[in-house]
Amino acid sequence: MAKKKKSKLHQHLADVAKGDKCFENSYQSVTRMILNSGIDKIVVKGRTTYNFGLFGMEKKHVVGMYDEINSFVSFVKDASEGGSSKEMAYVLVGEPGNGKTFFVEYLCTCYRNFLMEEQNRRFTFKFTDIDRLGHYGKIPHIESQTYEDPVILAMSLHEKEDDNKEYLAKEFGFDDAKIDDLYENYRPLGACSAYILNDIRNYTNGNVEDMLDFIDIIPVPLIESLGTVTGKYPAKDKITSSAVDLLGEESIQRLLHITDTNNPYRFDLRRGALARVAGGGIHFSDEIFKNKKDLVQVYLGVIQNRSIEIDGFKWPLDTLIIATSNNSEFNRFLEEKEEAPIVDRCRICYVSHNTDYKLQEDLTAYAIGNESKTTLEKTVLHRDPNLNYASSIAVVLTRLPRSEKLTPVETLKLAAGEVAGEKSIKTLAEVIDTLNQDPDITKRFGQKGLGQRNLGRAIQLMLENSETNEGQCMFAHDIFKALEKVILDYVTDVNDRAKYLEDIKTAKGMYRERIMTEMFNAYMDEPLAIRKDVMNYVNMIIGIDAENLGPDMMWKYKDPQSDELKALKIDERYIKSVEERLGLKTNENRQTFRTTIRKIYGQKISIDANYDFMDNHELVKAVTDVRLKSDIAGAGSLIGALANRTNEENQKLHDRMIDTMLTKLNYCKTCAQKTIEYFCIQEDEK
Repeated sequence: MAKKKKSKLHQHLADVAKGDKCFENSYQSVTRMILNSGIDKIVVKGRTTYNFGLFGMEKKHVVGMYDEINSFVSFVKDASEGGSSKEMAYVLVGEPGNGKTFFVEYLCTCYRNFLMEEQNRRFTFKFTDIDRLGHYGKIPHIESQTYEDPVILAMSLHEKEDDNKEYLAKEFGFDDAKIDDLYENYRPLGACSAYILNDIRNYTNGNVEDMLDFIDIIPVPLIESLGTVTGKYPAKDKITSSAVDLLGEESIQRLLHITDTNNPYRFDLRRGALARVAGGGIHFSDEIFKNKKDLVQVYLGVIQNRSIEIDGFKWPLDTLIIATSNNSEFNRFLEEKEEAPIVDRCRICYVSHNTDYKLQEDLTAYAIGNESKTTLEKTVLHRDPNLNYASSIAVVLTRLPRSEKLTPVETLKLAAGEVAGEKSIKTLAEVIDTLNQDPDITKRFGQKGLGQRNLGRAIQLMLENSETNEGQCMFAHDIFKALEKVILDYVTDVNDRAKYLEDIKTAKGMYRERIMTEMFNAYMDEPLAIRKDVMNYVNMIIGIDAENLGPDMMWKYKDPQSDELKALKIDERYIKSVEERLGLKTNENRQTFRTTIRKIYGQKISIDANYDFMDNHELVKAVTDVRLKSDIAGAGSLIGALANRTNEENQKLHDRMIDTMLTKLNYCKTCAQKTIEYFCIQEDEK
């Protein structure tokens, strides 16, 4: 007698036993995906935190959000280890336009890509030749409606648990420890799968080998548009939304075939969003608290019981549920005290805006867009090299709450890990701790401000401006006007509006300082002229106390950036001039400042050999002022020379600076000319 061919279920379980295929729940899969992508330790706002490689992989990736990502990873890791998070949903709450939805959609994309790898692929089963059973009409095949794993089916082949364990050990060689691991993720078969399997068991008189002839193993489809594995349910209006969208409903088509009215397969679960992600997927509920009450109650049942329940029938779920909500909807929901149980079942994560202006430069690049912009006449639009900087500092300043301990500029610098005079990162950490104890979420650090959508609107306003189209350039200073218009049009709260407009003024002052530096570089005909002069000052104050300093004031030192031996003449007049510009009048003040600079240099250079003090805006401004003064008898005379081009020498200087800006500093004719004009008027002076 010919030996019977092994069934597909046998092959699948043999692969699981060997480790070629995996059997894990959604939390374990997501945790493995994140932790396998690499972890770095970083310091953010004075606190050590973790940076997970997964969230920086794609071209358009998640920027910042370190606290939120760490909170989420902790949540899924706890759930994967059987903690209380397993029976909760993860809800991101925050202002519109701060990246909540983007974060979830990015995670879902990564998860689909992760499951496309052969060893991570998810499988399910379908019952074949069902019409042989006699009471399924012309339905030949039935797929598991909730994409149950074949291992779940194998755990239910026999009616008794002990018989199933014995079967797994005998047939596939699973040892006791491995069987215990499998049963950690045991859940009963869904109502229709269990009912059909029971029909097959009765038809074959309980012969497992014959039962397996009715079972086929298939991969779970990973097509995004089908909503399988990762599905999104956006909140709809009160009339069109119903529990059917989530759970499914009775199918008239199936009732035409099924004669047994007790058969739970008469319910079409795939009509709902939950069944399609029930086999180890991620369910994303966008704006969950905008849904009407009865739908939120459905979510409560699903989150708590982890099953779809219709008319007493149950279909267990293996789903990570992530939701988003804006602050106003969430607060309105909290005010309805009878809805407390749903919030109790949620892990709430308050998402703040990005408050690091350096990271914001990546987000601003997203808002501006990667493709080259064109005018209405299809001519390519140039981008002012200062546009990203101006936009980023302006929007980030609106997100920083006022504090008595720090000025807005000091807060901005410290939040980006930069030097802010004598103020330390510890001061910022104290400010954040104090603010984050406020029960009013919107008063916490980074919770209010202009979001990414508002920045996008400002850039749209710039693009539709006739001056932008005529000049064929997105001039940086124009972003301030556009942001002011957005604030007036879209910010409803009077106090917020006043604060944001004040922040835009501060941003203009910082932009003005940036332009001073750019003008100096253009005047010196070198892109990094100011950087060299700043480092000369730093090296001079380090070398002034050196033992090997001769009477000629020449000091030799090893440059950490190039490892070359360099000679530097220490100019005490230059050092004093810079320190006077910094407002350091007494010798004691000067020595304290020099000690601070040396300390910063010692700390930074060990981590980053290319550290150049360009983030110390006060020092950069002082050096710029001194150099402008010594080279051309004051910034005033440079302004005069550029503004009054009636004589040949002034015209030559102007033309040479324009040429440097065009060839070395990435300006175009329009923004070079406009930047020089802006430099010549005393606008936005601090």
